[in-house]
Amino acid sequence: MMPLSNKEKIKSLREICHVNTNNDGDRFVGVKVDTDGAKVCFPIGYNLPNTEKALRTDIRHLIHILAEFTSKEERVLANSSNNEKQTVDYPINAYLGVLEYFFSNGGRYYVETENKYITATSGKQNWAKTIKHHKPLLQEDDGNYSLIFTKYIVRTNSPNSNKLITQINRFCVYEAFQRIGWLYVSYEPEKPGPHPDIRTSIAILQNKLANTNDDRKRALFTNMKSMLEFMDNKTTSKQFYFGTETFEHVWEKLIDRAFGEKNIKDYKPPSRWKLRYGKEKENRPLIPDSIMIDGDKCYILDAKYYKYGITGLLKDLPDGSSILKQIAYGDYVREKQMFGNIFNAFIMPFNKENHKFGTSKDILINVGEATGDWRGNSNEKYERIQGIVMDTRFMLYHYAGELLQERKMLKKCIEDGLANPPMLERKSKLDKLIELKENNKAITLTASKNESM
Repeated sequence: MMPLSNKEKIKSLREICHVNTNNDGDRFVGVKVDTDGAKVCFPIGYNLPNTEKALRTDIRHLIHILAEFTSKEERVLANSSNNEKQTVDYPINAYLGVLEYFFSNGGRYYVETENKYITATSGKQNWAKTIKHHKPLLQEDDGNYSLIFTKYIVRTNSPNSNKLITQINRFCVYEAFQRIGWLYVSYEPEKPGPHPDIRTSIAILQNKLANTNDDRKRALFTNMKSMLEFMDNKTTSKQFYFGTETFEHVWEKLIDRAFGEKNIKDYKPPSRWKLRYGKEKENRPLIPDSIMIDGDKCYILDAKYYKYGITGLLKDLPDGSSILKQIAYGDYVREKQMFGNIFNAFIMPFNKENHKFGTSKDILINVGEATGDWRGNSNEKYERIQGIVMDTRFMLYHYAGELLQERKMLKKCIEDGLANPPMLERKSKLDKLIELKENNKAITLTASKNESM
């Protein structure tokens, strides 16, 4: 892996930040550092903040999102030279943790203190050592005698920056700065100096973890150990990256975490083969992305990481197979007779600060509805699948917690869309032909009247 060299100092974080188009070759979401420098790629619809401070916060937050919602197998990047896929389970949270400890400690390295004993007139006395090293005075008071010590052996704590654990910490901080220190500041710390080799360092940290109860210290030692174990693997990758080219899976998980029910086993339509020659085969059931429940109402949500919320192009909308599947989910829930009202919606990303759907700055907008033309004149609500666009940056920051207000907003957006269906802007060919004939007929009648006059 190639760290960011001194010649490649970043003048502005905004210069290296990029919001994806989700076109071919522009799908990676995450952080990349290679010989060409650093680049941070945000998902489609993301609105970058205006200040460097907020941008640093957003980058670190993006990293935490990717760490939480992607697996090692999903953190794959195509090698541009041969189009092969490569996977690196980079412990980026360990690197971040080492840096954050360093900054929270006032830019100082981890230093352990050791107990020392000195002679003093006050302090925490060690009586065994005091009696051994100092002679008391004999004091008489009305025939009663007592021993008085004028000096004591007391215990003090003295920092020891020469200990091996401090040397290891200096090395880890320097390595973390080399990789991702630019996320925090533009300077680099001094080189670490002598330190134990990687495997010895890992053994020292393992021993420290076994004898430390302090949670903050344990977190630091664990992060340092993860860094060193990764470096010990001697990966041949020439670039550092942390992210995924399949952010659609993250989008699905974000929507489900924010709005979905934890247990959806009752909403999976089953299917099977009944064979004439052999046993039955039960197929894997269809699984809806998310189910949101409110009393007698069921909302079936399909998170679509599609580009329509950014491009406004019809080709970037969910297709017929997605529409069919959502209606099938609705049919199954209706057949189970669990709810009186069933709704359907696609949830797509967009940028509330810059979009093609009017002037609204709301975090979500109803942009239309999808229907299955083969269904005829059914009155089932779920057959009119509402198209909802949701602000990307908002979702990345607000996927956790109760989200009571946001859930109300989403329900209202879906139900208002049903109450106010979109006006058809384009007529069918038959309608256009009829309209053209009527216009021609009117022109002919007008001409005839003018001639008769």
